[in-house]
Amino acid sequence: MTEATEKKVMLSGIQPSGALHLGNYLGAIRNWVERTDEFDNYYFLADLHTLTVRQVPADLRRHTLELLASYIACGLDPEKNTLFIQSHVPAHAELGWVLNCYTMFGELSRMTQFKDKSAKHADNINGGLFTYPCLMAADILLYQPDYVPVGEDQKQHVELTRNVAQRFNNLYGEVFKVPEPYIPKTGARVMSLNDPASKMSKSIPEGCVFLLDEPDDIRRKFKRAVTDSDTERCVRYDPEHKPGVSNLMSIYAACTGKSLADIEAEFDGQGYGAFKPAVGDAVIETLRPIREETRRILADKAYLEDVYRAGAEKAARVAGRTLRKVYKKVGLVAR
Repeated sequence: MTEATEKKVMLSGIQPSGALHLGNYLGAIRNWVERTDEFDNYYFLADLHTLTVRQVPADLRRHTLELLASYIACGLDPEKNTLFIQSHVPAHAELGWVLNCYTMFGELSRMTQFKDKSAKHADNINGGLFTYPCLMAADILLYQPDYVPVGEDQKQHVELTRNVAQRFNNLYGEVFKVPEPYIPKTGARVMSLNDPASKMSKSIPEGCVFLLDEPDDIRRKFKRAVTDSDTERCVRYDPEHKPGVSNLMSIYAACTGKSLADIEAEFDGQGYGAFKPAVGDAVIETLRPIREETRRILADKAYLEDVYRAGAEKAARVAGRTLRKVYKKVGLVAR
């Protein structure tokens, strides 16, 4: 048995509907890098999922390649992690259709993200928006992962995936490994710079720091960052009463490795005027090598193509084994 098969398998995907931001990096990707040698990791660009919302084709292609380059620049070594583009492995769409037929209408109608996205895109409530959790289940189950890293907003999807896998296994035997949700060690929970009650999101660009932002843009965003309206303009960690400052402290701590107590001591008596630029500078230095390496990789189109082709070939071999087993179990004639 090879070392890779002895390791537990972990899988995660992200939609290339926009650029990666600081919250993605500090909250998730940095932890992925630390797990490189612990698990057999599959990380994919979920481009098929983006189609539930109308995309500008050229932008989608550009974002997909930028995201892949950023993954590598953040430290996800393609020699040690399987990095691939979802649409390059047809088994995702094929198993997605089969699982449509084993997922109940009532289950899909209860998915909170369908309700949220329907409200945001009332002029385009399409079938894919309703059934995309089946494709998400296929994304996961094809690779027989032991764990799927989840945040609060994805727990419902993993639970649905587990239910569908168990339903299928009850009918046909042990076809799918039923994955466990993986709660990673706590990364920085990065909130929006202009609304510390909301997570940092690419949908609110002014409150979001993107990995490819130029230093001057980063400084400007932190200069405008919401602090707090209290008269006590001190740097003190208090998420309930001082959410803006507390968010900036969490970011500064994640970028510098300093404790919250050390940060309070460092800026004792200095106020927000000194603190906000310091946070901006720390973020600039954290992201500088990532931005530079991403651009270097994007300029080397041959290398990037080699990465996504090799990743898709490995992913297709693994996914194909699962799909053949599924097709046989449901009665389809072998190819």
